[in-house]
Amino acid sequence: MSSDKARKRRTSSGSSSSGDTPPEGTPITPISHSGLADAIKHGGKIYQLMVEAVRDYAIFMLDPQGHVASWNQGAERIKGYTADEIIGQHFSVFYPRSAVEIGHPQYELKVAAEAGRFEEEGIRVRKDGSQFWANVVITAVRDENGALIGFAKVTRDLTERRNAQLRAIADARRVAEAEAANVAKSEFLTAMSHELRTPLNAIGGYTDLLSLGLGGPVTPQQTEYIERIRRSQQHLMGVITDLLNFSRVEAGHLTYDIAPISLAHVIDAVGPLVRPQAAKKNIRLEIETVNRTCVASGDRAKVDQILINLLSNAIKFTAPLGSVKVTCRVSDDMASIDVIDNGVGIPAEKQESIFEPFVQLGRTLTSAHEGVGLGLAISRDLARGMGGNLTVVSAPGVGSTFTLALPREG
Repeated sequence: MSSDKARKRRTSSGSSSSGDTPPEGTPITPISHSGLADAIKHGGKIYQLMVEAVRDYAIFMLDPQGHVASWNQGAERIKGYTADEIIGQHFSVFYPRSAVEIGHPQYELKVAAEAGRFEEEGIRVRKDGSQFWANVVITAVRDENGALIGFAKVTRDLTERRNAQLRAIADARRVAEAEAANVAKSEFLTAMSHELRTPLNAIGGYTDLLSLGLGGPVTPQQTEYIERIRRSQQHLMGVITDLLNFSRVEAGHLTYDIAPISLAHVIDAVGPLVRPQAAKKNIRLEIETVNRTCVASGDRAKVDQILINLLSNAIKFTAPLGSVKVTCRVSDDMASIDVIDNGVGIPAEKQESIFEPFVQLGRTLTSAHEGVGLGLAISRDLARGMGGNLTVVSAPGVGSTFTLALPREG
């Protein structure tokens, strides 16, 4: 290696004891008469060339007192010093001031001299003052008589790996915090949902009693008021039910009763439930169940819930005199229900966000569209919980097609 360059440095007549860091300004200690220079010089040309050519590791020698005696390309690349600049200097220049003040460099040499080897990871300093995370191995080198002639030091820059580890830890911490927050939110929603359902059920019960005239005769105007109370109560119950379902889905508390399901039977059962809603807006509801081979694997109650939500949304966002169609089809491994409308449509950039919780397009303080924006989020989670998916294809002013796809049975 570059041992001859050590002879060119001006040195003092004194030398430090093993492992001692020279005070600032102390002349460089001579190493040409220590035996280390000769060991390097006669170490073998091929080995010497190999070490000097390594660029991924800083590989160099220290004399028994810790002065740099050789330098390779990897050391120059990692630490920033040329051989002329660093050979003869004490290796403590590679350490932060805090480590030097507590004598850490001397401690490393002491351990290596006694145990034969020292290894650690820690902060090191480049020539320009910048710091990096390094893996350091110091090995004691002895002659044939066992006398210590110096140390071999190998340093590897692990800054990128260290940063990746720190990022992974930070990401894991954020995930854990987010999961904890989600659990707390789900628990809160569950508690609030149960608390709100009790008085709402009471409102519904007393409304029914008033409608039956058990509290006395009811005038036509009072009947209208009672009906408004009932509709408001039912709307709030729907909101509370959505919140409760959402909290259960997020908390992973749902179970699925998977069995073969005829999607044609699902459509036949659910269609009549939304006909009054369609008739109220004068919307044509087309139910097509001619394909009786649409048999999927899923939870019947949850498939019914998803389809009711899709049909209700289609009717809600379709103008009077429009149309909503529901049909089923099969592919190689999936059975699907399509809900097709000619309503307002959804911009392409919003077609994924509508499946996020509490997102509802076109919502304003004066909007006539009711709900809290949980229906599609819950429906997609339910579909995926059954091994399927819920997707949409839409164009503004043309309409939308929502597809519930489930694993095909048989």
